[in-house]
Amino acid sequence: MTAPETSEPVIRCKALYKVFGAEPAELEVDGAGAVDPRIFARDGVVAAVNNVSLSVRRGEILVVMGLSGSGKSTLVRCLSRLIEPSSGTVEIEGRDLLAMSERELIELRRSKMGMVFQHFALLPHRTVLENVAFPLQMRGMKRAEYVARARKMIELVGLDGKDNNFPRELSGGQQQRVGIARSLAIEPDIWFLDEPFSALDPLIRKEMQDEFLRLQSMLGKTIVFITHDFDEALKLADRIAVMFNGRVEQVGAPGDIVLRPATDYVRKFTSDVPREKVLNAGAIMDPPDGGELAERSVRAGERIDAVAEYVLGERRPVAVVDDGGKTVGVLHRDHVIKILFPRAENSGETP
Repeated sequence: MTAPETSEPVIRCKALYKVFGAEPAELEVDGAGAVDPRIFARDGVVAAVNNVSLSVRRGEILVVMGLSGSGKSTLVRCLSRLIEPSSGTVEIEGRDLLAMSERELIELRRSKMGMVFQHFALLPHRTVLENVAFPLQMRGMKRAEYVARARKMIELVGLDGKDNNFPRELSGGQQQRVGIARSLAIEPDIWFLDEPFSALDPLIRKEMQDEFLRLQSMLGKTIVFITHDFDEALKLADRIAVMFNGRVEQVGAPGDIVLRPATDYVRKFTSDVPREKVLNAGAIMDPPDGGELAERSVRAGERIDAVAEYVLGERRPVAVVDDGGKTVGVLHRDHVIKILFPRAENSGETP
């Protein structure tokens, strides 16, 4: 689900810093909000978030990625004010997050924000139902209401019949589903997820990614999702923000990040990403030419890796259709070959 380009940002930060080893009063900023770089030359001073400005639109999945130590987890904690930024601004639906009182912040988190982290943090002596219902109990909701809501969330994440199980009786993937159900129980508009699937084995991780996309198609949350896995980012993201040494090097659609890197770091970071996982049929199609077409069509939004086997098995061009079923172009076998085998193309070899 892609957020409309024109929608107002739900989350916006500007000239955001989190500096360890220096007091906020020491961070002199210029008119653009940038901190004097000489502060970072001092011993023991580390800028975990360094002059970050970005926004997240309503219903969008923004994936923030980078290597360990790049600042992505610190950034998401600043955006939710789990830690205090050193300088800059953060707005949630136009409200100044950093100006809120502790009571206002608690209420905002209870009513607007859901959070899921790598470690499930389930209460070991409470059942699945009790874990999911816990934040609702903290709100003071009546028992009949919070039990009904918790059961609805448990069903939503596919754990029907597990209400009375304890966390130790569940697999890792099931435990993560409980964590997701608990975060959804308060019906948040904004969802922060910090590497929620990284502790899972590959098969369960893929299942959880599929489950996540299913939930998002139903719920349309505004999401900031942290990962270091590019395949995961390509699968989930509407846009990707790549971080390095506390800075956001580039923000853009997955295809733009891979095909049009803005910096040398982003180019190196994405150098091994197969283009067929980024490009879709609409990106490489030709205009319709009225010729004879293959029996089956493909959708313009389908990725090349998903349609390549069919297209390569056809000698006739394959029609590319939009979401309404209208033919908007044709996909030729040789174009797909060029995407799949760029080295062979450049060397003149035939795959």
